[in-house]
Amino acid sequence: MNAYLNFNGNSEEAMNFYKNATEGTIETIQHFGDSPMEVAEDMKSRVLHGIMKIQGSTLMFSDTMSNDPVTFGNNFSLALDFKDDGDINRTFNALSTGGKVTMPLQDTFWGAKFGMCTDKFGVNWMFNMDKPK
Repeated sequence: MNAYLNFNGNSEEAMNFYKNATEGTIETIQHFGDSPMEVAEDMKSRVLHGIMKIQGSTLMFSDTMSNDPVTFGNNFSLALDFKDDGDINRTFNALSTGGKVTMPLQDTFWGAKFGMCTDKFGVNWMFNMDKPK
């Protein structure tokens, strides 16, 4: 199962932000203007379909049609697992920049370093690094 994120015209900006924050790779960005579909001029630069890889997982992106905006909610989070303390700290700090930390990175009772944030695009993220037993 892959997460598919929809945005209101700033999908490509979000993809680049996530690429930089997570050291992910953008594999595909297809714009509405690149497709054979007839679309309004203001739609041509919007992302029709984007794919990126983050830590071996696939995350997909699209902008909505300008007459069908997305309403962001708190009904999902993207969870990242880490093996390295430096990586979890760097990624947490990068993704929370301009957003809101909802739980600072901390050692937990279940034996992991864990934290949560909502990024500047309204997407909820969870960060987990299991501690050695």
